[in-house]
Amino acid sequence: MKVAFATNDGEHINEHFGWTELFAVYDVTPRSFSLVELRPIPHTEDHEEADKIQLRVDVIRDCAMLHVTAIGGSAAAKVIRARIHPVKSEGDPTIVSILEKLQEVLQGTPPPWLRKLISQNDSTSAMDI
Repeated sequence: MKVAFATNDGEHINEHFGWTELFAVYDVTPRSFSLVELRPIPHTEDHEEADKIQLRVDVIRDCAMLHVTAIGGSAAAKVIRARIHPVKSEGDPTIVSILEKLQEVLQGTPPPWLRKLISQNDSTSAMDI
C-alpha cells in the first residue's frame, strides 16, 4: 500500500495539504516500508484554488493514504473522491514513526476502514498486472 506524507523536509509530517510543495511516498507492508519517491508539486502559473488542490490530488493519486498537518473540507472531499484516506497528524511527527505505527496495526487486526483501504489497494494492484 502506498502512503503519502505532506512534508517540507522529507522526514516530518509538517505541511498543510494545500500548501505543501512535496510529498514523500512510501510503500508499506506489515513487515517493511520503503521510500518510493519524493514527489514535488509541479510549478504552474497561478491558478484558482480548485486547480491547486486537484494538482496535489493528481500527484498522489496512486496512494491509499495521505498524512498531513491540516486539510480543508473541500480538499478533503476531493482526496476522498480519489479513494485516498486523509489523516491529520498532530504535532510534528517523523514519517518513520508513523510508518512504524502503521506497520504494527497492519500486523495485528486493522480497523475496518484500514482493511477496506488494503482491500481496495489489492484489487487495484491486481488490475495493474
